Amino acid sequence: MRSTYDEQLKTLHDSLATMSALCEDAIAKAAKALQLNDLAPAAEVHTVTERIDRLERDVQSQCLRLLLLQQPVAGDLRRVSAALKMVTDLERIGNQSADIAETVQTGKLPDNAPKRVLHDMALSVIKMVNGSVESFLNSDMKQAREIIDYDDVVDRHFDGMKTLLIAAIRDDADAGSYAIDLLMIAKYLERIGDHAVNIAKWVIFAETGQLQM
Repeated sequence: MRSTYDEQLKTLHDSLATMSALCEDAIAKAAKALQLNDLAPAAEVHTVTERIDRLERDVQSQCLRLLLLQQPVAGDLRRVSAALKMVTDLERIGNQSADIAETVQTGKLPDNAPKRVLHDMALSVIKMVNGSVESFLNSDMKQAREIIDYDDVVDRHFDGMKTLLIAAIRDDADAGSYAIDLLMIAKYLERIGDHAVNIAKWVIFAETGQLQM
């Protein structure tokens, strides 16, 4: 019985790792579309997020099968329950990547718009998504706590982007036409960081039974 559970848990872990990789790919493609003003990678984001949506349903089914058929107790129960919660955050990360891609597709962002901070912010949230899921797969609470703390870096990027946009509008009134789009993109990235923090908190719950606020 335990060997069956372990096999199913490995399948669950593999699915979560794939889902995490897809989320990272979606963020990277959206960031590339933004930096290059290129609609091709923006269109690819939607294909990736469709795969994320399908995987979310698959992982939810895997978790429910484990809960109903294997009836895990204590730490095993917390681990499966945490995975069930985590996939919701991963799915939302995919959605927010799609929102960034859509903003690039529908907005009119000039090549000289201040995008560098958004590039750095995207790299930071990719690191957070990867690290949060990795900490779950490795039962690594130290890494999970590092991800939670690293969210301060993303918040500083967000504040820096706001400062840049305020200066851009002050210097050029026409900058307001694209500043709102860039601020929305920054907010989507900031929310992705928040979802990575949520995942890290579920890792700590899975290991300790204590839910971080």
